[in-house]
Amino acid sequence: MKTRYIPRWSIVWTAVLASLLMLSTVHGEDARPLRVLCYNIHYGQGNDGVYDLQRLADVINEANPDLVALQEVDVGVTRSGRVHQVRQLATLTGLSGRYGPTQHFQGGLYGNAVLTRLPILDVHIQPLPYSESTPGRTTYPRGAIAVTVETPQGTPLRFINTHFQHNVSEDRIAEAKAINSLFAQSAMPSILAGDLNATPGSEPIKIIERKWHSTLAPDREPAPTSPSKTPKSRIDYVFFRGSELKTIRSEVLSEPMASDHLPVLAVLGVTPSP
Repeated sequence: MKTRYIPRWSIVWTAVLASLLMLSTVHGEDARPLRVLCYNIHYGQGNDGVYDLQRLADVINEANPDLVALQEVDVGVTRSGRVHQVRQLATLTGLSGRYGPTQHFQGGLYGNAVLTRLPILDVHIQPLPYSESTPGRTTYPRGAIAVTVETPQGTPLRFINTHFQHNVSEDRIAEAKAINSLFAQSAMPSILAGDLNATPGSEPIKIIERKWHSTLAPDREPAPTSPSKTPKSRIDYVFFRGSELKTIRSEVLSEPMASDHLPVLAVLGVTPSP
């Protein structure tokens, strides 16, 4: 029987290629981006006046997100058929849902929700400052829901969803300051998403950007998100904190019927903590 001679350089290169393959497998997972969707769903009512959660779920499923921030979500409310919208959207999308109600309304609850495909480690519901309603001005209690999840890299990440006051500029400023005070002190990488009812360059956005990085491209005019049929104003955002995160891309999705807002999709790169 002949003994086959294998050149030494071949053995070396085989070992090198095996090592590279192992590294690419590990770092390929480490480099997996996070898809983040921010969507004010107008309590399930589309611009045709129809309450249709399946239509909203189709939008979410098409975006294929890892994390979803939903605003204006009803649970057990008369106007939307007393449906548990968080539970139903979770079922329709195959994601886990958590609810952060901000007020009682028509026999049920109204507020913010998070959907995610990532393991949930912790949930925190936080009221935010707001002005009480008066006979001449209707306002709403405001809050944030912060869900800590485990990333594909096995590290914790905090995902905060909020909705600022729509008609009191002083409230929006106070709410932006509260978000920074409450959620921008930790070293944990964090993503902030929400309907801030404030345009780029306004005082609330300037306050947020003191502590958070925007996913908006600095060299492009921000695409508007509201109203969805003829969008004129950018008021829906995704921000982040932490050297582990970076913006890969961000876009406003075209869906003029399912809600009175357009959804925002941000794709963030994630690297392991140093």
